[in-house]
Amino acid sequence: MSWTLAITGKGGVGKTTLAALAVRWLSEQGRRPVLAVDADPNTNLDALLGVQVSSAVGTIREEVKQLAQSLSASTGGMDKQHLLELKIQQSLIETERFDLLAMGRPEGPGCYCYANNVLGAAVRRLAGDYPAVVLDNEAGLENLSRRIVQRVDVLLFVADCTTRGLTTARRLYDLAVEMRIDAGALGVVVNRVREPPRDGPRDNSLDLAQRLFENSKVTVVGSLPEDAEVGARDAAGESIWTLPVQNPVWTAAASMFARLAPT
Repeated sequence: MSWTLAITGKGGVGKTTLAALAVRWLSEQGRRPVLAVDADPNTNLDALLGVQVSSAVGTIREEVKQLAQSLSASTGGMDKQHLLELKIQQSLIETERFDLLAMGRPEGPGCYCYANNVLGAAVRRLAGDYPAVVLDNEAGLENLSRRIVQRVDVLLFVADCTTRGLTTARRLYDLAVEMRIDAGALGVVVNRVREPPRDGPRDNSLDLAQRLFENSKVTVVGSLPEDAEVGARDAAGESIWTLPVQNPVWTAAASMFARLAPT
């Protein structure tokens, strides 16, 4: 049975980096291939995983519509639903360590609703074939509220180390409760925690997180340090697989995932 991790938070807090770290950790624990789902229309997870998305769910709608009309006009051919499933299967990037399915941006008129529904159906159909699923959401709870997956084992709220960032994470949790999102465990991760200056005050973001999530079902899972090497590698377009195992972000993330994932 698949173990599912979903990651959410406001824009720019490092959700995609954490998702890529999760894919790497799960893969290195032997849970391969991991199904990585990039549910953000601004697809970025592929670059961090060292692959390139050429066809995303959001771009398939118009293509399928046109192909279905063409097939129907000729021999009665394949119906639209089966054609859609085939195209989604073809858009899946497959590697030894992980497979990646990306939402991307819909083409043509209309909202993201259809693409979201298509992505949800595809993930639900595929998930059972994988030992683990990592879902990288767009900012907010849009994808989770539309039930791309019916239930997640762990839902992580990612926040930066500011008061505003942590307060936003708390608001997202409150929304998740209102939406009755089904998660086995809830956690918050504080990202980009800065080293205190010599003889200066220590960072108190974890203490603030504990206070903000007091009397909630959220566990403060831990923090990831601000790290120049991670930023430089990201800017250079390097994948998460090249990050040395002694890097402090990797060691902190691996420790968190070891506590969250079942043995």
